[in-house]
Amino acid sequence: MKRSWLATPYAIWMLMFTLVPLVFVVYYAFTTKAGDVTIQNFAKVFTPGNLQVLVDSLRLALFCTVLCLVLGFPAAYFLSGKDFSHNQTLVVLILVPMWMNFLLRTYAMMTILENNGVLNTVLTAIGLPKVSLIGTEAAVLMGMVYNFLPFMVLPIYTVLKKLDRRVIEAAEDLGANPMQVFVKVVIPLSVPGVVSGITMVFMPAVTTFAISRLLGSGMIYLVGDMIEDYYITFTNRQVGSALSLVMLVLVMLSIGLLRRVDPKGEGGGMW
Repeated sequence: MKRSWLATPYAIWMLMFTLVPLVFVVYYAFTTKAGDVTIQNFAKVFTPGNLQVLVDSLRLALFCTVLCLVLGFPAAYFLSGKDFSHNQTLVVLILVPMWMNFLLRTYAMMTILENNGVLNTVLTAIGLPKVSLIGTEAAVLMGMVYNFLPFMVLPIYTVLKKLDRRVIEAAEDLGANPMQVFVKVVIPLSVPGVVSGITMVFMPAVTTFAISRLLGSGMIYLVGDMIEDYYITFTNRQVGSALSLVMLVLVMLSIGLLRRVDPKGEGGGMW
């Protein structure tokens, strides 16, 4: 049996559930409801109202990515400097949220942030006033960070774990203090993982709709919600497909950036 035949089930799966749907998206994006070829669907995508939604989505996704990087890099650096051959506790703690369903994680955040949730219960117990977070951008941002933080930590951890410790020792032998080693050696060598993490966090964050729908209580409207509305509420799959295609182009651009910074794919995987 040729080894290439083993990839046949995967190829069939990708054809049925990736390539065929993509063909339909492209078809609807460039046609009217009557089937005539047009580019007016893209003109409707870039109306002032839709552009504002896109800008808001990009802004929140950028904030989410920055927060994930600020929180994730120190965590990955700490994990990479430890020997977990006998103790996988911290790694498991990072992976556990990824084993849960995405919606369950979001509902868990709702339980914490709602008016009578865990957070306000604790604040009331220590004599502080309640805070109203559900229905705000802060709640949506917290939900994004909670859901996507592992996708920042793990690629950086992978790169740092592969880092040749002899390079750090050489820098120390040449008189570099710990801060200089971190800034001039560790950070430059971790760039592939950082870029991979940014890509893996930013793109799902900019297209999410479940988080904004649940934690935003319908008050926060992002591009993912807009695509869903065009397909389901407005029954206008043409404009919805055009908007989806625009987001696909953004994904491809981010992948292209990743390949330029990390041509060997050193930060592309989680392990």
